[in-house]
Amino acid sequence: MAKKEKEENTEGLEGYSPEMKKKILKELKKRERRRKLLIFSFALMGAAFLGYFAYYYLSAGKKDKESGTLSALKGSDVLKTKQGGTAEYLAKLSGRDTEAENRDILDKYLTLYNKNKDIIGWIKIDGTIIDYPVMQTGDNEYYLDHDFDKKDDRAGCIFLDCRCDVKQGNDNFILYGHHLTSGRMFSGLSEYEKESYYKNHPYICFDTIYKEGTYQVMYAFRSRVYDATDVNFKYYDFIDAASEEEFTSYMNEMKEASYYDTGVTASFGDELLTLSTCDYKEENGRFAVVAKRIR
Repeated sequence: MAKKEKEENTEGLEGYSPEMKKKILKELKKRERRRKLLIFSFALMGAAFLGYFAYYYLSAGKKDKESGTLSALKGSDVLKTKQGGTAEYLAKLSGRDTEAENRDILDKYLTLYNKNKDIIGWIKIDGTIIDYPVMQTGDNEYYLDHDFDKKDDRAGCIFLDCRCDVKQGNDNFILYGHHLTSGRMFSGLSEYEKESYYKNHPYICFDTIYKEGTYQVMYAFRSRVYDATDVNFKYYDFIDAASEEEFTSYMNEMKEASYYDTGVTASFGDELLTLSTCDYKEENGRFAVVAKRIR
């Protein structure tokens, strides 16, 4: 067999000297080894690629299930016991006066609040995957990569800008969420680029833990994060307007940037809601949907 292989390897080399044949055969062996190594590398990369996506989508499925579990906890009384209501029982366990801090919280959010006191509300858009708790901390970083249970999670949570105050109120609440390839969090916001999508999803339900709210979509537009020294309109800095003129100026800027005219307008004193996510059509791109509270 070895003799046969040698004959096959030297076929077509009859015109070369023995020394040249050796060099040629050596080079052919090197090329064969490189070819096999390349095939192996591509196979390994393919396996890793498939493994990553399998993990990614399994994780996404798990997170969707967890979101469903959190949604089911809205309005539940799983933390209540025979010893009294949620607030009273936890007060006895912790020694804190939770009755005072829970007094103004809507009953349907008490269970979630006692599970994680960073929750400040709930966002839901009927007919979409958006149905999530809304969190808030002292910065706009923590819930970029932590879930409701404060575990590391690159999908993060929907969260309210740290400059907003759900108890005192603002002219504009700004909510942030990731744009993920799995479609979760705020990935679907970019669908609002199409007027037909807006017409099918014109309302946003955003409750704070203190009061319920329904908002009607006004504007949908693309923007970006600008340098601090840039004079461009920065929708993500609009929390409160110093005057009616400033409020009107903000409205004009967003109306001009919007993909279509919804016919919905706002006046100074109206309560607004802005949903913001990343947009990959340009560097530091953002997609925003702005709505006005109607009840």
